[in-house]
Amino acid sequence: MPSVSFTRIVVVALSMFFACSSTAQDSITHLWYNEKKTAKIQVYQSADGLYNGKIVWLKLPNRNGKPKVDFHNPDKSKKSNPILGLQILKGFKKTGDNLYEDGTVYDPENGKTYSCKLTHNGDELDVRGFVGISLFGRTTKWTSAE
Repeated sequence: MPSVSFTRIVVVALSMFFACSSTAQDSITHLWYNEKKTAKIQVYQSADGLYNGKIVWLKLPNRNGKPKVDFHNPDKSKKSNPILGLQILKGFKKTGDNLYEDGTVYDPENGKTYSCKLTHNGDELDVRGFVGISLFGRTTKWTSAE
């Protein structure tokens, strides 16, 4: 049976650790505060490889003693859905080192869905919602909640 040196094991283990660490740093799978810090959004990767995000915390989860609902949704059947747990980011593909595109962002404050791209900058996530082309849109900065 061939012997494996302790040094070689350490080198392999450290290589694996740094490879995993760099991948984790590049990923948007994280808990984020929205720009106003009124909500936390958990971004996750689905089994299909796309990135999505849902609201998992609200600073003020209730209105008039009842959980906030998706009142502004244009689909009448969804107006009574709770905001907490609502999926607001859908279908993003990683297209660059820190760029995620081809997804949508839903704004429960006005009930509108926009095309969107996400740019990951360390502890910040630029969320650019737009109609048509990215030039005609608005960017908000989300910050790490972890």
